[in-house]
Amino acid sequence: MKGVWYYLLAVSAIGALVSIYDKMAARNGWGRVPERTLFFWALVGGGPGVYASMLLIRHKTLHRSFMLGIPAIMILQLVICMGIYNILYTRGML
Repeated sequence: MKGVWYYLLAVSAIGALVSIYDKMAARNGWGRVPERTLFFWALVGGGPGVYASMLLIRHKTLHRSFMLGIPAIMILQLVICMGIYNILYTRGML
């Protein structure tokens, strides 16, 4: 279980760094990060890092797809995890 927490921390940190880089790229005229890349990091578990960094640095906050999509991904992941936990718990596997 400890490994899961380390994984989530790592992908959240990477997602936050990608979001911060994209903000810097937007300001400095560098190559931008595709939006699907930010959604990818949210889908693989980095949603909290992506979302927190978006709010902290005010990046993509005017994009409805990000302000609704990233939290929706996190909620869906939470529901799936709770369902898996419930199934394993009721079958005595936890």
